[in-house]
Amino acid sequence: MIKSQNAKTLTLVRIKEISVNIICSLGILLFLYAAVNKLVDYEKFQVQLGLSPILFPFSDIIAWFIPIVELIIALLLLIPRVTLIGLYAFYTLMVVFTIYIFIILNYSENIPCSCGGILEEMGWKTHLIFNIVFVIMALAGIIMKTTIIGKKAIK
Repeated sequence: MIKSQNAKTLTLVRIKEISVNIICSLGILLFLYAAVNKLVDYEKFQVQLGLSPILFPFSDIIAWFIPIVELIIALLLLIPRVTLIGLYAFYTLMVVFTIYIFIILNYSENIPCSCGGILEEMGWKTHLIFNIVFVIMALAGIIMKTTIIGKKAIK
């Protein structure tokens, strides 16, 4: 009975590890894609930020800050020893982006798009849903990674 229970626990831990790896991989792809897109077309990104009713006073700083943060988060998600920190950063940045989109959609007459590539083709409501899905994924990754660490500490 104990061996059976241990096997189930190990299987569950392995499923969580695979799930966390998938979530991290999706986060890496998202942040690398977004950062590279912003940096490749930096002037367009900076101009679009300048059109934002909320961000325009800080558009010069934000235009560099966001892609750098996205690249750092992608790197954190890639390195196993700091994956949990990366997941927290992933979650936090996606929550910030989601709140920004919600505010723009509900309280702004001017709705500029400062996204690039495929994300630019999405409507704002679709982008909001997309972000919410990634917020949930990041949160699930945090919960699973935390329980994996807890299970390994018990061994």
